[in-house]
Amino acid sequence: MFTSYLAPLAGVLAFTLACITPAQARDDGTDHSVTLEKVVQTFTVQTDGSFQVAVESVSRINEERAIQTKAQEPLSYNRSYETLEVDEAFTQKPDGRKVMVDASQIKEQQEQASTYAPMFQDSRVKVVIFPEVAVGDRLVLRYKRHRSTALFPGHFEDLTGPDFHPVGQFSLIYDLPADLPLYADARGFKASTPKAGKGRKVYRWDFVPADRGRIEASAVSYLDYGQYLAVSTFKDYAGLAASYQARAGVEVTPAIAALSEQLTANLPDARAKALKLSDWVRENIRYVAVYVGAGGVVPHSAQSVLDNRYGDCKDHVALLEALLKAAAIESSPALVNLGNAYHLPKVPTLGVLNHVLTYVPSLDLYLDSTDPSVAAGYLPLMDLDKTTLLTVSGAFGKTPAYQFGKQVGEMLFKVKGTGAADFTGASTIEGWSSEVNRYGANSMRPADLDRMVEQVLNAYGQRGSGKILIQPSVAPEHFHSQVEGHTENLVNLPGPVGLPALSSLVGGISQMVYGFAAENERTQGFVCISNEAVEKARFEFPAEVTVLATPKAVAVKEGSFDYSARYTRDGNAVVVERRMQFKHPKAVCTPEEFKTMKPVIETMVRDLQGQIIVQG
Repeated sequence: MFTSYLAPLAGVLAFTLACITPAQARDDGTDHSVTLEKVVQTFTVQTDGSFQVAVESVSRINEERAIQTKAQEPLSYNRSYETLEVDEAFTQKPDGRKVMVDASQIKEQQEQASTYAPMFQDSRVKVVIFPEVAVGDRLVLRYKRHRSTALFPGHFEDLTGPDFHPVGQFSLIYDLPADLPLYADARGFKASTPKAGKGRKVYRWDFVPADRGRIEASAVSYLDYGQYLAVSTFKDYAGLAASYQARAGVEVTPAIAALSEQLTANLPDARAKALKLSDWVRENIRYVAVYVGAGGVVPHSAQSVLDNRYGDCKDHVALLEALLKAAAIESSPALVNLGNAYHLPKVPTLGVLNHVLTYVPSLDLYLDSTDPSVAAGYLPLMDLDKTTLLTVSGAFGKTPAYQFGKQVGEMLFKVKGTGAADFTGASTIEGWSSEVNRYGANSMRPADLDRMVEQVLNAYGQRGSGKILIQPSVAPEHFHSQVEGHTENLVNLPGPVGLPALSSLVGGISQMVYGFAAENERTQGFVCISNEAVEKARFEFPAEVTVLATPKAVAVKEGSFDYSARYTRDGNAVVVERRMQFKHPKAVCTPEEFKTMKPVIETMVRDLQGQIIVQG
């Protein structure tokens, strides 16, 4: 992605269906500091979908660094509809001696609040603190978690992937009523023949260890290509959608109808009305994760969300659906992954469906009112090119793979005979990122904005300071900013010496190119969002400084890339002009595509590393 001088501010909020970031596989390959010698999870499921899971785990500490993270084990549960009891826990020494965990070493606390918003929830954590842990010890833990109320009445679903540690035994056992079918999608797990008896049927899968490479920069989720086990009593995703929709209906109250009429009066068409209503929800309903009881999948009433002026992703969708309905615009919740997972398991499970959008069929329009930094008509980048499950119809949908975004920037460096320089710059952001930058700027104190200039200069080895000025926008989808400042050592004179041929200070083309260059080889699909940037920088040198050489012009247009760079002398000044457009039909590129991209990427990197050679 690219932004203006505010690039460090740009980000995407990730929420699960309960709008909390899900755990992802480690990004540094297999971690040998711990060996999972034994992990057995046994689910006993009842007809109504309630269940108990008994967990037994044995972990061996191989390295000192693992003690800090593994000597205390957090166990999460929701006390509104779950209980969790630790049956046994102890540290086992190499000589067989057991050091038991007593009741005082099991601490209960409320789960840590979301990074992005306050939370009202019944999630609790029991932390098991193992005593006298040293390298070579085994940590043994047995506990049970009982869920008395199913998220989806009469149904059960589960998705499990292996941790990135060496694994001995990892078994998943599901004990269900015989008349409750269980569908499975197993990748890297071996199924045993189900056992039947006394009106029950028991299924078992065992993990088959295999080489797992390091997760590469910008790679798609491990679940898109790695090992996992998904099980579900739902025959298909339409059934899952129906179960969600059964408890997601909305009511248009008089207050909601009046607000909708007030907001959409005099707007020309349904699209303008939908965008207006979505933006109102985005700007006026705080994101707060509220999931008490079955709230993990059940939205609160639209009127209560309006009254309280806060809610999570499901609540935003419920209120927006009611406002749209009042304006005679039908919509549907759309379950989706807000993250780097682009594929759904073959069997229906919430699994990677961790977020809810609003879909307007008549406009083929997706709206995400939960992210305060993304205006209606656009989506957070990690919503793009995703399969969605439309809960009203039970059909699959697809979010757009592309949305317009462009940055145009200019810089002027007035170099002094000492090598110091004054600089000014202007940037215009168009499209999806304009609101991201506007929101980021409004969220910061002016002093913190100015501090960013110093931080950027420091990253280049420069000593200096400056100011960022936010300019009024001529259109809502444009964001204008200016920067001005001074650096003491832009050029390390006397020379001859090289000066980096910058065309921007931060973000923009360099961020785009170095993102592609983060890996030399790729074996995994990776996120590659289409975008465009145009940059121009002018370096004006005093008479006592002579320009000896500039980089050669570059122009390459191949595949999804269109890149050019030109260096022009104007008296004793050098003008650097760069343009880059990356346009790809999907939001994910394959390893095979990366191989064809490499020559272009290397050409762009070499150009960005070019220097203006001066003598002073």
